[in-house]
Amino acid sequence: MPTARLTDLTVRSLPAGTHFDETTPAFGIRVGKHRRTWIVMRGQERRRIRIGHYPAVSLADARKEAKRLLAATPLSGQRVTFGEAYEIFKTDYIARRKARTQRDYRRMIETHFLPTLKPKRMDAVTPFMLSAITDPLIDTPSEQAHALAVCRIFFRWAIRPQRRYITVNPLEGMQIAKSKKRKRILTDEELRTVWHAAGQTEGEFGEIVRLLILMGQRRSETGALAKLHYSHNQQTVTLPGELTKNNRVHTFPVGPMASAIIHKKVQENRDSPLLFPARGPVREGDRPFSGWSKCKKALDKTANIAPWTLHDLRRTFRTNLGRLKVRPDIAERLVNHISARTDMEDTYDLWTYLPEMREAMEKWEAFVQGVCIDVPTSLAA
Repeated sequence: MPTARLTDLTVRSLPAGTHFDETTPAFGIRVGKHRRTWIVMRGQERRRIRIGHYPAVSLADARKEAKRLLAATPLSGQRVTFGEAYEIFKTDYIARRKARTQRDYRRMIETHFLPTLKPKRMDAVTPFMLSAITDPLIDTPSEQAHALAVCRIFFRWAIRPQRRYITVNPLEGMQIAKSKKRKRILTDEELRTVWHAAGQTEGEFGEIVRLLILMGQRRSETGALAKLHYSHNQQTVTLPGELTKNNRVHTFPVGPMASAIIHKKVQENRDSPLLFPARGPVREGDRPFSGWSKCKKALDKTANIAPWTLHDLRRTFRTNLGRLKVRPDIAERLVNHISARTDMEDTYDLWTYLPEMREAMEKWEAFVQGVCIDVPTSLAA
């Protein structure tokens, strides 16, 4: 059967025949002489179910109903393959997670497990097969642990009573080694080197790196900044809960240096609401900045310091706030750690602490100004 990326535009121009969607397996449209009918092929027997006629039923509504039907399709644990179960897992479990988590889960399974296990029956997957896939990742312990953790979630989902694709979890009892906690922070000289290297970097990545230094937020949060997140009058950034790791709205002040970068991006004449949209054709709305690995490698060639990660800038930010005598609870609030406040404080202490956080940010930007732009200073005293 022919496949196509179904959009409102392509649906209206498809020739007669049955066409299946590239992005939603088993969902398609049958184009006849007088009408166009949404269909989904359900179950092992590939039974055709009609969803409705276009345009009375829109593409978005038809795709949503198809996903619901596919997720509810009962499959025999003796017959379902790893690949078939994974397609349903994407709709039933992954699709309900945050966008960043969705990308992470898909990358882990599709990169490490799907190429080998896709045709295997679920009940035939053994611990030996999984170990053969994850053992070679020993040189990158965090990747190995993460891959196993995501795969364990998948098999726990597959063994649920409403699924019963397997009766025994092949990962049950397998120990997942905890990755070592990183303690890398950049020295003042390294921070200065990275700051200047970021200024020499082409494109928007250099501006993102400088904001990571100045604001101390996560790279995914900074790369997804939108115009509506920034208040020029208040000199604050408000990250919505769907963007933050702990699902909490995070409002924090920004200093003049960070504000200048953000305000310049806000003033740029572009259609995207994002400050750093991804390059290339946009599908289903704007996508935030991507290509972190490629851009980081280019930056490393210019900076040429000991191995480091972008997240180390966040740790450097938090550590240096301590050097600057910023209260720990204020420093924790600035990086949006839940440990910054107890349940009791969440209930009874409704003060935003914005003035205290602003004072801390002023100290930090003065420090960055001295280390990265002026003659480097020392806080050793």
